[in-house]
Amino acid sequence: MAVQDDCKLKFLELKSKRNYRFIVFKIENQQVVVEKLGSPEETYEDFTKCLPANECRYAVYDFDFTTDENCQKSKIFFIAWAPDTSKVRSKMVYASSKDRFKRELDGIQVELQATDPSEMSLDIVKGRAL
Repeated sequence: MAVQDDCKLKFLELKSKRNYRFIVFKIENQQVVVEKLGSPEETYEDFTKCLPANECRYAVYDFDFTTDENCQKSKIFFIAWAPDTSKVRSKMVYASSKDRFKRELDGIQVELQATDPSEMSLDIVKGRAL
């Protein structure tokens, strides 16, 4: 499975320049490509709406939060989205390519696997970030 250079470049921009709030990736013709870039103003809800209901995707989300000590922080989440309704072959391809793709993105802090929206609710993300 190949990873387009654009995937790594956009991830570096999200990580260092904070140009994007999130990036959605998909596998197309045996390679991982950028499907959607979320602007810094977009919310977590905007992000979840970008994930198709019955197709697998990878995504990276830059989550800003405030700690109990009132410190502003951010963590970069890697989300493997594999809804139960997606095709078995698609789930297998995404599952088998996930670790290799994640290694290309240096700076992932939290990984989340989700098969339906409730498994990646904002409360779960907040809980994993703290």
